[in-house]
Amino acid sequence: MALRITGVGEEIAAVSGLPWNQSLELWPEDPLLAEKRGISRHIVRLVRSTDDPDSEVYAVKETVSEFANREYKILRELKQLDAPSVQSIAVIEGRTDNDSEELPCALVTRFLPYSLPYRVLLSGKEVTAEDVTLMANALALLLVRLHLLGFWWGDCSLSNTLFRRDAEGYAAYLVDAETGEFQKTLSDGQREHDLEIAHFNVAAELEDLSLSGVLYPGLDPIRASNALIKRYHRLWAALKERQVLDPKDRHAVERAMRQLHDLGFAVEEVSVQLEEGNENSGKLYFQPKLVAAGYHKNRLRDLMGLDTEELQAKRLLASFDRFRGREKTPKPPLNDSARRWLEEVFNPTVALIPTELLGRIEVAQFFHEALEHRWYLSEKAGHDVGLEFAAQSYVDQILPFRRDSGVDVKSESA
Repeated sequence: MALRITGVGEEIAAVSGLPWNQSLELWPEDPLLAEKRGISRHIVRLVRSTDDPDSEVYAVKETVSEFANREYKILRELKQLDAPSVQSIAVIEGRTDNDSEELPCALVTRFLPYSLPYRVLLSGKEVTAEDVTLMANALALLLVRLHLLGFWWGDCSLSNTLFRRDAEGYAAYLVDAETGEFQKTLSDGQREHDLEIAHFNVAAELEDLSLSGVLYPGLDPIRASNALIKRYHRLWAALKERQVLDPKDRHAVERAMRQLHDLGFAVEEVSVQLEEGNENSGKLYFQPKLVAAGYHKNRLRDLMGLDTEELQAKRLLASFDRFRGREKTPKPPLNDSARRWLEEVFNPTVALIPTELLGRIEVAQFFHEALEHRWYLSEKAGHDVGLEFAAQSYVDQILPFRRDSGVDVKSESA
């Protein structure tokens, strides 16, 4: 049986050299990479394409050929739609070992940098109930975005999701699409079915952590799972349901649009209808018809060329808006202000990260946390300590102990 690799052209060379003639459970795995791997019903390994510690990391999963090819195509379609999901790289079929015994088909995806499974994030010493809520909110937003695209997940869970820090919250990414399918539009019944699955899975996963003694003491897994469903319904209502506004309020529509922007969605099409009536009975209906996620992220990318998560982008844009607000009137062109903000504020701040600590935290997240540290130090000192001082303090006191990328913290005796 001949080995067959189907996948992204530029990546095939990188994965073709992996030991496909060995069962995946026999593959050696870097302990640092093993920690980033969540629980799966399949055998999964995280591997580097070469011996270079900076080389690309891939997730390899053994499954049956039908499921591997189907998931490969679904993940490609999700990425083309800019959905928060991992990227499929290749399907490897026709695997045999050295004794010519058939081995399972394998699906290869690109590992998502700076992401960790929920068990790692919720097993820390300083995890609070708010952390669980923020992760539930991120998962609810992910499910909303998938449903807006007409995608039924079928197995929404914390285990099938990776989380990245996003300013004060988290961003959630789908990593397992084996049970999912695309529809032109999802019915309310299909969405509710997905929510039922999510509700059961999340409650069970949190209960498992609770029984293991690593979850925040006193946290109710059922209540936390209920919060996920409530958050989903609030988001869906804001994005899809008709709002009744005050027709006498000249800024009502503007505020309704801004509310959607604050949620991270651009309004691509909207219907505004004024119902005739007397002074007391007239109504103004605001109906979003087409929305797209990533409002702040796309605005920041267009303005600065920076690629970040949504809440990170919102925070960086707020810093830029304050910077531009201090510029003299008449204001320079927006792009000129953006270039100066990068040169005078953002780049010098992230340049304070020393070489030996690079990669511990995303630069956009570092900038956000430096701003938070500035606020903390300024409150303590009774005056503004300045961004450069705060960022250097963060580098000295906090950054060595951050491990968003899964990098081990070296002990003082090392």
